[in-house]
Amino acid sequence: MFPEFRELISVLKAQDARFARLFHRHNEMDQEIKNMEAGLVPADSVAIETLKKEKLKLKDELYVILRKAAA
Repeated sequence: MFPEFRELISVLKAQDARFARLFHRHNEMDQEIKNMEAGLVPADSVAIETLKKEKLKLKDELYVILRKAAA
């Protein structure tokens, strides 16, 4: 995610607790979705789509933080 901000992500994860929480939650959601899609965790398509939308909102929020920090 955001390879152009790889170094900045490392810095923000260490220095910005909110960013670190959001980044960690995004990764957790990504794994949850993978587990659901693989059938490891029971879920219907609505639950998966809902989680994907929440993950996308987090990604957008992370991107805003990254753009501000890069400016």
